[in-house]
Amino acid sequence: AYQVGPHVWVRWDNHLLTSYRAHPTQKYPYFYPLIGPLSGISLTSETSLPWPHHRSMLFACDHVNGGNYWQGDFAAGQIFSDGPTLGHTTPNSIEIMDRCQWHKPDQPTVMTDDRKFTVSVPNDRLRLIDAVIKLTAVEEITITKTNHSLFSIRAAADIAPVGGGTLLNSAGLCGEEATFGKPADWCTYFGPRKAAESRIVEGIALMNHPHNPFPDCPWFTRDYGFISPTPFNFIEEPWRLPAGESVELKYRVVMYA
Repeated sequence: AYQVGPHVWVRWDNHLLTSYRAHPTQKYPYFYPLIGPLSGISLTSETSLPWPHHRSMLFACDHVNGGNYWQGDFAAGQIFSDGPTLGHTTPNSIEIMDRCQWHKPDQPTVMTDDRKFTVSVPNDRLRLIDAVIKLTAVEEITITKTNHSLFSIRAAADIAPVGGGTLLNSAGLCGEEATFGKPADWCTYFGPRKAAESRIVEGIALMNHPHNPFPDCPWFTRDYGFISPTPFNFIEEPWRLPAGESVELKYRVVMYA
């Protein structure tokens, strides 16, 4: 891995694996691309229709103390990186660390997050990204009901149902209608890569850690390629985090052939 300003590039065998993008002119930091192990094609999409505000693999949220840290004008809220750094390195893994400030431009920070991503390559058909994100309330945080929240993936169209791919969850349920709002350990998209020279089948899975603070967390799923384990689309009362308190969230992303 190597860093160029606010961008971190991760390569394996000198082929691009992913890039962490934390430029201050963005709504929030995000990863793009997430390259399939065999095809060399991204398993995620950046700014594609019908919802071009989705950025591949992201962590963000709407309705945070009235601010929007997910989409729309930057004046509604931005997640600003303090500047990513590279951590521990092994022959097949790298750590990327960052501290982010949640606030509207020229206004005080309402929340921070400390994030660590460990990118690893167990074998030629598997890539992993393990995420640990600690949210800390600077002032009391109130999040009201929203479908735009937390750790999310926007899959490439060719592995989503709209492009002939499959959406599957850990309970064996397939498709948006069966998986939407249902608790699951993980959800995945997979399918044949249309742009590959041969018939390569690849997929991307998002795993919700069992110790995350939202038990039996329901998933927001879409056949066009969006998945997120988020409780906030299904809450009846606002979720609150008192000033000075923190919660830790963990996720695993699996890119596989």
